[in-house]
Amino acid sequence: MWPFSSSKSKKNVINAASYISINETTEEAEIEKMVSKLEQVFYSTSREIVILCIGSDRSTGDSLGPLTGKILKEKNIPYPVYGTLKDPVHALNIKTVLKEIKDTHHEPFIFGIDACLGDERQIGYILIREGSFIPGNAVNRVLPSVGDYHLKAIVNTLDPLTPVHSLNSTRLYMVLKLAEVIAEIISRVAANDRTSRGEIEQINVP
Repeated sequence: MWPFSSSKSKKNVINAASYISINETTEEAEIEKMVSKLEQVFYSTSREIVILCIGSDRSTGDSLGPLTGKILKEKNIPYPVYGTLKDPVHALNIKTVLKEIKDTHHEPFIFGIDACLGDERQIGYILIREGSFIPGNAVNRVLPSVGDYHLKAIVNTLDPLTPVHSLNSTRLYMVLKLAEVIAEIISRVAANDRTSRGEIEQINVP
Protein backbone atom coordinates (compact mmCIF):
# COMPACT_ATOMS: atom_id res chain seq x y z
CA MET A 1 0.00 0.00 0.00
CA TRP A 2 1.48 3.34 -0.98
CA PRO A 3 0.27 6.87 -1.77
CA PHE A 4 -0.34 8.12 -5.26
CA SER A 5 0.62 11.77 -5.71
CA SER A 6 -2.43 13.91 -6.40
CA SER A 7 -0.28 16.81 -7.58
CA LYS A 8 0.33 15.18 -10.96
CA SER A 9 -2.06 16.07 -13.73
CA LYS A 10 -4.13 13.44 -15.49
CA LYS A 11 -1.99 14.02 -18.59
CA ASN A 12 1.15 13.12 -16.67
CA VAL A 13 -0.52 9.98 -15.34
CA ILE A 14 -1.31 8.89 -18.87
CA ASN A 15 2.24 9.58 -20.04
CA ALA A 16 3.81 7.84 -17.05
CA ALA A 17 1.99 4.53 -17.26
CA SER A 18 -0.53 2.45 -19.07
CA TYR A 19 -3.81 2.70 -17.22
CA ILE A 20 -7.52 2.08 -17.20
CA SER A 21 -10.26 3.28 -14.86
CA ILE A 22 -12.93 0.81 -13.81
CA ASN A 23 -15.16 3.75 -12.95
CA GLU A 24 -15.16 4.96 -16.54
CA THR A 25 -15.29 1.68 -18.42
CA THR A 26 -14.37 -1.97 -18.28
CA GLU A 27 -15.18 -2.55 -21.92
CA GLU A 28 -13.31 -5.25 -23.83
CA ALA A 29 -11.15 -2.72 -25.68
CA GLU A 30 -9.94 -1.23 -22.40
CA ILE A 31 -9.11 -4.63 -20.94
CA GLU A 32 -7.25 -5.59 -24.10
CA LYS A 33 -5.26 -2.35 -23.95
CA MET A 34 -3.85 -3.40 -20.60
CA VAL A 35 -3.34 -6.97 -21.80
CA SER A 36 -1.25 -5.69 -24.72
CA LYS A 37 0.84 -3.51 -22.42
CA LEU A 38 1.50 -6.34 -20.00
CA GLU A 39 2.34 -8.71 -22.86
CA GLN A 40 5.05 -6.27 -23.93
CA VAL A 41 6.44 -6.34 -20.41
CA PHE A 42 6.28 -10.10 -19.82
CA TYR A 43 7.35 -11.22 -23.28
CA SER A 44 10.39 -8.93 -23.29
CA THR A 45 12.16 -10.91 -20.54
CA SER A 46 13.60 -14.40 -20.60
CA ARG A 47 13.65 -14.55 -16.79
CA GLU A 48 11.05 -16.50 -14.83
CA ILE A 49 8.05 -14.29 -14.09
CA VAL A 50 6.84 -14.30 -10.49
CA ILE A 51 3.66 -12.52 -9.38
CA LEU A 52 3.95 -10.93 -5.93
CA CYS A 53 0.66 -9.68 -4.45
CA ILE A 54 1.20 -7.44 -1.43
CA GLY A 55 -1.39 -6.73 1.25
CA SER A 56 -3.27 -7.89 4.32
CA ASP A 57 -6.66 -9.56 4.60
CA ARG A 58 -7.16 -7.75 7.91
CA SER A 59 -7.77 -4.39 6.22
CA THR A 60 -10.36 -3.88 3.49
CA GLY A 61 -8.33 -1.35 1.53
CA ASP A 62 -5.16 -3.38 1.79
CA SER A 63 -6.78 -6.65 0.74
CA LEU A 64 -6.44 -6.02 -3.01
CA GLY A 65 -3.22 -8.04 -3.26
CA PRO A 66 -4.45 -11.13 -1.39
CA LEU A 67 -7.77 -11.09 -3.29
CA THR A 68 -5.98 -10.82 -6.63
CA GLY A 69 -3.59 -13.61 -5.66
CA LYS A 70 -6.47 -15.88 -4.66
CA ILE A 71 -8.24 -15.35 -7.99
CA LEU A 72 -5.03 -15.90 -9.96
CA LYS A 73 -4.38 -19.15 -8.09
CA GLU A 74 -7.91 -20.32 -8.93
CA LYS A 75 -7.30 -19.49 -12.60
CA ASN A 76 -4.22 -21.75 -12.49
CA ILE A 77 -1.94 -19.39 -14.38
CA PRO A 78 1.55 -20.71 -15.29
CA TYR A 79 3.36 -18.04 -13.26
CA PRO A 80 4.18 -18.61 -9.57
CA VAL A 81 1.92 -16.45 -7.37
CA TYR A 82 2.88 -15.26 -3.90
CA GLY A 83 0.34 -13.51 -1.68
CA THR A 84 -3.20 -14.88 -1.32
CA LEU A 85 -6.01 -14.71 1.22
CA LYS A 86 -4.72 -17.96 2.71
CA ASP A 87 -1.06 -16.89 2.71
CA PRO A 88 -0.87 -13.08 2.45
CA VAL A 89 2.41 -11.21 1.98
CA HIS A 90 2.53 -8.18 4.26
CA ALA A 91 4.81 -6.03 6.40
CA LEU A 92 5.54 -8.79 8.90
CA ASN A 93 6.71 -11.44 6.42
CA ILE A 94 7.69 -9.66 3.20
CA LYS A 95 11.45 -9.94 3.83
CA THR A 96 11.11 -13.68 4.42
CA VAL A 97 8.98 -14.13 1.29
CA LEU A 98 11.42 -12.15 -0.86
CA LYS A 99 14.25 -14.40 0.33
CA GLU A 100 12.12 -17.47 -0.46
CA ILE A 101 11.43 -16.18 -3.97
CA LYS A 102 15.12 -15.54 -4.64
CA ASP A 103 16.11 -18.93 -3.21
CA THR A 104 13.42 -20.79 -5.18
CA HIS A 105 13.58 -19.01 -8.54
CA HIS A 106 16.73 -18.20 -10.51
CA GLU A 107 16.94 -14.44 -11.16
CA PRO A 108 13.14 -14.01 -11.08
CA PHE A 109 11.35 -11.17 -12.82
CA ILE A 110 9.08 -9.97 -10.01
CA PHE A 111 5.81 -8.30 -10.98
CA GLY A 112 4.37 -6.62 -7.90
CA ILE A 113 0.70 -5.86 -7.23
CA ASP A 114 -0.45 -3.59 -4.43
CA ALA A 115 -3.23 -1.21 -3.45
CA CYS A 116 -2.75 2.54 -3.51
CA LEU A 117 -4.36 5.63 -2.00
CA GLY A 118 -4.92 8.78 -4.07
CA ASP A 119 -7.47 11.51 -4.47
CA GLU A 120 -11.18 11.06 -5.15
CA ARG A 121 -10.86 11.44 -8.93
CA GLN A 122 -8.29 8.63 -9.07
CA ILE A 123 -10.24 5.92 -7.24
CA GLY A 124 -10.66 2.92 -9.54
CA TYR A 125 -7.54 3.52 -11.61
CA ILE A 126 -5.24 0.62 -12.48
CA LEU A 127 -1.72 1.55 -13.58
CA ILE A 128 1.30 -0.43 -14.77
CA ARG A 129 4.73 1.06 -14.21
CA GLU A 130 8.34 0.05 -14.70
CA GLY A 131 10.60 -0.40 -11.72
CA SER A 132 10.23 -1.29 -8.08
CA PHE A 133 7.88 0.11 -5.45
CA ILE A 134 7.99 0.45 -1.68
CA PRO A 135 5.02 -1.17 0.10
CA GLY A 136 3.74 0.58 3.21
CA ASN A 137 4.57 4.17 2.20
CA ALA A 138 0.98 5.30 2.70
CA VAL A 139 0.99 4.20 6.34
CA ASN A 140 4.59 5.29 7.00
CA ARG A 141 6.11 1.82 7.24
CA VAL A 142 9.70 1.23 6.19
CA LEU A 143 9.78 -1.85 3.96
CA PRO A 144 12.17 -3.03 1.23
CA SER A 145 11.53 -1.95 -2.35
CA VAL A 146 10.35 -4.82 -4.52
CA GLY A 147 9.66 -5.68 -8.14
CA ASP A 148 11.01 -5.17 -11.64
CA TYR A 149 7.61 -3.91 -12.79
CA HIS A 150 4.52 -3.24 -10.74
CA LEU A 151 0.81 -2.64 -10.93
CA LYS A 152 -1.00 -0.29 -8.60
CA ALA A 153 -4.74 0.11 -8.13
CA ILE A 154 -6.13 3.15 -6.35
CA VAL A 155 -8.72 1.90 -3.88
CA ASN A 156 -9.57 5.01 -1.84
CA THR A 157 -8.67 8.60 -1.00
CA LEU A 158 -5.59 9.33 1.07
CA ASP A 159 -6.15 11.00 4.41
CA PRO A 160 -2.62 12.20 5.27
CA LEU A 161 -3.45 12.44 8.97
CA THR A 162 -5.07 9.02 9.36
CA PRO A 163 -4.11 6.83 6.37
CA VAL A 164 -5.06 3.67 8.28
CA HIS A 165 -8.62 5.01 8.48
CA SER A 166 -8.58 5.40 4.69
CA LEU A 167 -7.72 1.72 4.37
CA ASN A 168 -10.30 0.52 6.85
CA SER A 169 -13.09 2.65 5.35
CA THR A 170 -12.52 1.41 1.79
CA ARG A 171 -15.49 -0.28 0.11
CA LEU A 172 -14.98 -4.01 -0.35
CA TYR A 173 -16.94 -3.81 -3.62
CA MET A 174 -14.32 -1.50 -5.12
CA VAL A 175 -11.43 -3.69 -3.99
CA LEU A 176 -13.04 -6.90 -5.27
CA LYS A 177 -13.92 -5.35 -8.63
CA LEU A 178 -10.36 -4.11 -9.07
CA ALA A 179 -8.98 -7.53 -8.11
CA GLU A 180 -11.22 -9.27 -10.64
CA VAL A 181 -10.18 -6.95 -13.47
CA ILE A 182 -6.48 -7.26 -12.62
CA ALA A 183 -6.70 -11.06 -12.44
CA GLU A 184 -8.53 -11.16 -15.78
CA ILE A 185 -5.80 -9.06 -17.42
CA ILE A 186 -2.99 -11.23 -16.07
CA SER A 187 -4.76 -14.50 -16.86
CA ARG A 188 -5.24 -13.42 -20.49
CA VAL A 189 -1.55 -12.55 -20.76
CA ALA A 190 -0.66 -15.91 -19.22
CA ALA A 191 -2.92 -17.79 -21.61
CA ASN A 192 -1.41 -16.03 -24.62
CA ASP A 193 2.09 -16.63 -23.26
CA ARG A 194 1.39 -20.35 -22.87
CA THR A 195 0.00 -20.52 -26.40
CA SER A 196 2.86 -18.61 -28.00
CA ARG A 197 5.51 -20.63 -26.18
CA GLY A 198 3.76 -23.85 -27.19
CA GLU A 199 3.80 -22.78 -30.83
CA ILE A 200 7.50 -22.01 -30.60
CA GLU A 201 8.23 -25.40 -29.05
CA GLN A 202 6.26 -27.19 -31.80
CA ILE A 203 8.18 -25.34 -34.49
CA ASN A 204 11.50 -26.32 -32.91
CA VAL A 205 10.62 -30.00 -32.55
CA PRO A 206 12.42 -31.97 -35.29
